[in-house]
Amino acid sequence: MTHYRLDDDRQTLVLHVPATGLPACVYWGARLPDAENLTALTDAVRIDMTGGSLDANPALTLCPQTADAFPGQPGLTVRGADGSPLRPVFTTTAVSADDGLTLVCADRDLGLTLTFHLLLDAGTRMLVARTTLDSATPVLCDWLAAPVLPAPQLADEVIDFAGRWCDEFQTNRTPWSPGIRARDNRTGRTGHEHFPACIMPARGTTNTAGQAWAIHYGWSGGHKMLVEELQDGRRQVQFGHATGLDTAPATRFQTAPIYATFSDSGFNGCATAYQRHLRDRVVTWPKPDTPRPVHYNCWEAIYFDHDLPALTAIADRAAAIGAERFVLDDGWFGRRDDDTTSLGDWTIDPRKYPDGLTPLIDHIAALGMTFGIWFEPEMINADSDLARAHPDWILGPMDQPLGRQQYVLDMANPAVRDHLFMRIDAVLAHHAVDYVKWDHNRVLPYASADQTRGTYDLLDRLRAAHPGVEIESCASGGGRIDFGVMQRTQRVWLSDCNDALERLRIQHDAALFLPAAVTGSHVGPRKCHTTGRIHDIAFRGWVAAQRHMGFEMDPRELTDQEAETLTRITNWFKANRDWMRHADILRLDSADPAVIAEQQLSARGDRFVVFAGKAATSSQIAPRPLRLTGLDADATYRVQIVNPEDLSTLSRGTPALKSGPVTLSGRALMEAGLALPYAVPDSMWVLQGERL
Repeated sequence: MTHYRLDDDRQTLVLHVPATGLPACVYWGARLPDAENLTALTDAVRIDMTGGSLDANPALTLCPQTADAFPGQPGLTVRGADGSPLRPVFTTTAVSADDGLTLVCADRDLGLTLTFHLLLDAGTRMLVARTTLDSATPVLCDWLAAPVLPAPQLADEVIDFAGRWCDEFQTNRTPWSPGIRARDNRTGRTGHEHFPACIMPARGTTNTAGQAWAIHYGWSGGHKMLVEELQDGRRQVQFGHATGLDTAPATRFQTAPIYATFSDSGFNGCATAYQRHLRDRVVTWPKPDTPRPVHYNCWEAIYFDHDLPALTAIADRAAAIGAERFVLDDGWFGRRDDDTTSLGDWTIDPRKYPDGLTPLIDHIAALGMTFGIWFEPEMINADSDLARAHPDWILGPMDQPLGRQQYVLDMANPAVRDHLFMRIDAVLAHHAVDYVKWDHNRVLPYASADQTRGTYDLLDRLRAAHPGVEIESCASGGGRIDFGVMQRTQRVWLSDCNDALERLRIQHDAALFLPAAVTGSHVGPRKCHTTGRIHDIAFRGWVAAQRHMGFEMDPRELTDQEAETLTRITNWFKANRDWMRHADILRLDSADPAVIAEQQLSARGDRFVVFAGKAATSSQIAPRPLRLTGLDADATYRVQIVNPEDLSTLSRGTPALKSGPVTLSGRALMEAGLALPYAVPDSMWVLQGERL
């Protein structure tokens, strides 16, 4: 037998490769000593046998095999081209450690080869791993799991993610018990309902302390997650494409990568690994040295009612407040007066823009802003020139239920992709566009891996043709957010809900995976269009300033005082955005459940900002102290309130923060915490600190 290990400064993964059979992960957790005896470790964790079990325990390998009589769910279900089941018996035939670890396993009788590739990025503490199945002749593959990892024993629950339109990234907590927790996303996109990830915390883990293991599947076309506890107590985690996405026989099948990490510093250890890896390894930035520009999006100001004088007046007001990029949303093309028509007809509407988009773009440029534009390339309306010319390009039957009055284009068809490339390229090539908002407003009529691959191909072609254009992934808000689409985009529209209270929670939980630099967050209208709530401009502004800031309302509705407040917050964002772009978002353990708080800590650890949002009425009369995290215990820090203008008249005491900076050790800030001034619900305290 042979052993291999992958290490960073925090975690170790140990693989056991037997003389026959498949490799297995026998350890994944805290960093082991360099001299650890891996053979002894493998022997030490081997479980016993007793009555009711086989005479040998089938191994929990990187792809559990049915041929081994494995008692749980297999990692591969494959059939011959005629549909007959195949039960391969793989044995490792080659191992390479040139670029990560590649393990090649073969069943020569069936002509099947299974390849595992694992790379542990020491700089981000992220394990990236995928599985490939090759066959000498075409076969049908119903299920292929990315490399299967063991789940921790001293864990009481699995956390995965659900949600809906305007309320994404909801956490589900499911107790471990014998049997299976499975999620099979059949919508054809990542989905508001199915963010492809799970976190397995050890008993007692919090945001800031304890152990946690996390796995994300970087794929945009529907996934399957399976967590299983066997009768013998062992636990496994599997991720792969949604069941049966590839319906035709083929000679190669490949999973998307899993992104996995272990933390010994609570959920924040997982979160910072994902934030750093996405920002620094996955996303490719068209202009990496350019500050993240403050957005203005016109959607909730005008909807489909495009009028050049109104848009120029809106642009004037947005620029005066501090916007640096103007995004023209839905309604500029075809005869798009509502959502029933013109998707697919990506030509400028001469009724609304008789001189084209150039006069608007020129006006925006004169204000010092760049220009972005909205597309929904994968969709089509029946009432469109494209549908009349090519009804055969529609995915699924014509009598299918519609979503937002639209059908889906067959992105697996090269002719469809060529047409869309030509139309989008024409707009980008003939106008000064530096940003595309790419939307996806309905689920697919059926799940298809080729649909996702086709979309990836179109995105890749457009990026190659227009490398300076940034792309936002939007799908009615957060319906397509994953590391697969983020290889091709630079921003996500986290939610269609601009309600600051809802956003406070959504952003907080999304930060388990997403850094601030890619997470769009906009100041919405005074009366939110999706909830009907009315929030103070300061609360709306500070919630947006937590991430990549923007505005999405009619700025002409602002009073002079509101405009002054929003300008002040925008200027603060601009003054701090460069270091915040590379900061870690650390979720704080608030003693008061009414307070949702986070701390953004600079890459050098020399400065931080705390956002403490009051999401509800507290049960106690005075604010509980808020403990910080991630600081140098022996260093001294100066902390002060950024927004004293937001002080409530109900705050009548004299906590030290009210009268000026507080200077304390990192240990005191993390153990005793800070007493905040009294805050009313739907408000935010912002604290800024620096190491002295």
